[in-house]
Amino acid sequence: MAATSWKRDFASGLIILLPILVSLYVLAYLYGILAGAPFSLVIDAGTLRDLNLPSMLVNSAWFLTFVRVMTTLSVFILLVFSIGYLMRTAMGDYAEGKLDELMNQLPGLRVVYNASKMAVETAVSGTEDLQAPVKVEPWNGMRMTAFKTGKSTPDGRDLLFLPTAPNITSGYVIEVEPEDYEEVNESVEDALTRILSAGFGDTDDDTPAMTIGVGADDDDD
Repeated sequence: MAATSWKRDFASGLIILLPILVSLYVLAYLYGILAGAPFSLVIDAGTLRDLNLPSMLVNSAWFLTFVRVMTTLSVFILLVFSIGYLMRTAMGDYAEGKLDELMNQLPGLRVVYNASKMAVETAVSGTEDLQAPVKVEPWNGMRMTAFKTGKSTPDGRDLLFLPTAPNITSGYVIEVEPEDYEEVNESVEDALTRILSAGFGDTDDDTPAMTIGVGADDDDD
């Protein structure tokens, strides 16, 4: 029992700490890329002197790097907003369609392109499009957590999203008859907590925890 408790505590701490460390590493890596962006050739100490900034800041390498990063970020944000505005027009839809068509004709690269696009769409949209969680039983005695999408097929089957754990940006879209899945009294947040934590997270209700998003049906015991 003590060994099991120790392993659970270690896994729970790792689930919390590791994403933070990875996120900090990614941020530091991106900061280095932004600091070496083309603006580093334009913005130098002389540029700062022209702005009549204090000599202490002008002679600071850290402040120079910070200005380059902020300038790059500002230009990037303006570019994102500009492209986003363009996508709302008919010309934008046409350009996006042609870009998708071009990228899908490139072997190998199309996989990276489509995967990246799907990941960004999932990250930006969040969980707002996910409706009530449900239980599906692909095999006798094994239940899995899925989410209603509110969509259905022409023949009347409901489309469910079955995420993987702990990465909910990947998963399966399954077509299920309405009577072949069970609706549960659980919030989307609680269901996602269980999946994201690989079964180690605590939820606010009494729904049994399911390892890697899968659990056995206790009624069959």
